[in-house]
Amino acid sequence: MAEKGYLCTRKKVKKERNSVQRYFIYLAYDGTAYHGWQIQPNGISVQECLMKALSVLLRRDTEVVGAGRTDAGVHALRMAAHFDSERPLDTSWMVDKLNRLLPPDIGVSGIRAVKPDAHARFDALSRTYHYYVTTAKSPLSRHYTCRLYQEPDFGRMNEAAGRLFDYTDFTSFSKLHTDVKTNNCKIMKAEWIRQDETTWMFVIQADRFLRNMVRAVVGTLLEVGRGKLTVDGFCRVIERRDRCGAGMSMPGNALFLSDVVYPDSVFLEDDGE
Repeated sequence: MAEKGYLCTRKKVKKERNSVQRYFIYLAYDGTAYHGWQIQPNGISVQECLMKALSVLLRRDTEVVGAGRTDAGVHALRMAAHFDSERPLDTSWMVDKLNRLLPPDIGVSGIRAVKPDAHARFDALSRTYHYYVTTAKSPLSRHYTCRLYQEPDFGRMNEAAGRLFDYTDFTSFSKLHTDVKTNNCKIMKAEWIRQDETTWMFVIQADRFLRNMVRAVVGTLLEVGRGKLTVDGFCRVIERRDRCGAGMSMPGNALFLSDVVYPDSVFLEDDGE
């Protein structure tokens, strides 16, 4: 009986050692040098860099799943992703070591243990993006703002942005031929905020975003601000559900993913970032 109990204990210990722990990782990056978040066959990506660094530290190939995928040149103030480890991690140690391995334009701010079925993409409650425009020629911020050569009517643009709350289907602002099952999104915030005499920031928050959606929304709002489209015309663009009727897609260098929010229930108790 004693031997049987010993064997059961060994099996239990072995099972615990082989159990997989999932973690959420939070990071920021300057997207200037990257072909976006997602791994690409023809260029380096943020996801690729993070996976390589994690694989070195965990001593095995490690997959990383992001909360979304930012396009080439787009930046992140706070991106979230998840990965699995075969053993519990000292998260503070991991943050320090990852930041030593990663290039200077990618930085990890925290790692949190989460429940085994937590998912960085599907469990997100909301995502927030910022888009910056300026009427000044600023050599030092040219990688992070979009220059406008004349100031549009931001009051009218905010009036149009307020109409986004009236809709859920944003096919008109989606990149064509994507593989998503629905083009419905719930907008939670959308407004232009003045930063200084020459710079404005567009803030938009939603439960999810379509490919290229924020840049297309900004481009169409600028059509309103330049007098080329009325507020009612902006609404008709949305109602047509036709990408060809919307404004141009704005450059990616002025776009920042600023936050991703999750329910507290996905995190393990007593675990802090």
